[in-house]
Amino acid sequence: MRTRYSTDLTDAQWQRIQPLVAWQRRRKYDLRRDVFDALFYLARTGCQWRMLPHEFAPWTTVYYYFRRWKGTLLRRLHGALRRAVRVLAGREPTPSLGIIDAQSVKTTRQGGVRGYDAGKKVNGRKRHIVVDTLGLIWAVVVHSAGESDSRGALRVLARLAGQVPRLEKVLADGGYRGTPGGLVWRVFGWLWRIVERDPTQKGFAVVKQRWIVERTFGWFEGFRRLSKDYETLPASSEAMIELSMIRLMLNRLP
Repeated sequence: MRTRYSTDLTDAQWQRIQPLVAWQRRRKYDLRRDVFDALFYLARTGCQWRMLPHEFAPWTTVYYYFRRWKGTLLRRLHGALRRAVRVLAGREPTPSLGIIDAQSVKTTRQGGVRGYDAGKKVNGRKRHIVVDTLGLIWAVVVHSAGESDSRGALRVLARLAGQVPRLEKVLADGGYRGTPGGLVWRVFGWLWRIVERDPTQKGFAVVKQRWIVERTFGWFEGFRRLSKDYETLPASSEAMIELSMIRLMLNRLP
């Protein structure tokens, strides 16, 4: 029996996601739970793929399934758990209000898409997300940090389209003044509202509802793999964010 880590799935958590995880071919041994445990370990500790403990499946196997699952299984699993968390909280399965924001992070020597964010003085990528009032992510797009928030907003809103039949309004901060609210309404049918901080307020101040998306970015700090963007492909970066949110949501469910 291998060493158990604090990032491992409990039996109850595995039973919850097991029906959504199926091999496409028959195997002598069922590595599904072991692969997920390895992925959660990697996300939490930030270790390199090749540095995964030998108690897990071989790192090549874990990486193979991560590549297979990103954008497909991980996204479906993320969506199913998100609905379950909302229903448990007494909410409708989909939100009526969205909150958008972006976080610029440095990249490593892995290469891939990157750019310079002159405002935040970061050379790397932006994580653009839309969250609900519980802080759960409904859309994520990773792109060059050199791309403006206003332009990136249209990309993440396009990713959101079709998922949220109840959505009526999207809140944004002053960095999105260049995003035309009329265009958002014509294309998506959502109200676009800029929420500004009180200009008379001195020092730090919590902006109503805007703090929710900042809290979500704060959750990322619990996963060292998200401390920078270590992935070569933006799609892998998006999948790592979804994987981390899956781990967080599993902890919320009984």
